[in-house]
Amino acid sequence: MLLDESHRRRDLLILAAAIVIVFILWNVPGLDFLLYPFRLFVTFVHEAGHGLAALLTGGRFIGFEIYGNGAGQAITAGGSRAIILPAGYLGAALFGAALFYLTNRLRHTRAISVGLGALLIALSVLFGLRSVTALLVGIAFGAVLIGLGYKANRALNALVLNVLAILTGLNAVMDVVFLVGNSSASMGSLRNDAAAFSAEVFPLVPAAVWALVWVVLAAALLGVAAWYGVVRGRR
Repeated sequence: MLLDESHRRRDLLILAAAIVIVFILWNVPGLDFLLYPFRLFVTFVHEAGHGLAALLTGGRFIGFEIYGNGAGQAITAGGSRAIILPAGYLGAALFGAALFYLTNRLRHTRAISVGLGALLIALSVLFGLRSVTALLVGIAFGAVLIGLGYKANRALNALVLNVLAILTGLNAVMDVVFLVGNSSASMGSLRNDAAAFSAEVFPLVPAAVWALVWVVLAAALLGVAAWYGVVRGRR
């Protein structure tokens, strides 16, 4: 159900509070430790994006791992590499954008929390068993969201979902921005997604160019979500 005018005014205040919280977490020295769980969550979404893209293109999602430094790895077989490789960064941006839009356009934020929590737990159990960190991240975030959905009011659910959406979306964009200047960076023997895309899919275009294209697409997704979820939705 879409929001009526009274709910929209109140939700603008909730959204403003979420933006302030994200700004404080992002900019105040000494609060980095509070961002660490969200960094792992973004990696969870990123690697799940690779795996789900493999499934959608006829391949297999074998599993994924998350490391303590915030990096991760999805293990897939088959499918379209042209879709799978960008689906990590763009999938995280799409997740943040979709969650932001739904949170600010629909009244039933408690149902969104429960549904998202169940999805996270399912992904961690089905595909994250090879990594203790991935399993813990999915179950922890999933359990918190389900608990909020059942126990907390609509306003608190909207606040938490907005914070999660904004942090995920911004992290996705900033990660791709990092790729633009570090397109050859790798973790051990693992190439980053832009370098792999350039090598395996379209060698004529440098990895930095693909990273720049992904930046534009990721930013566009967030912009569209903000426009339709907040600006146009209030007209």
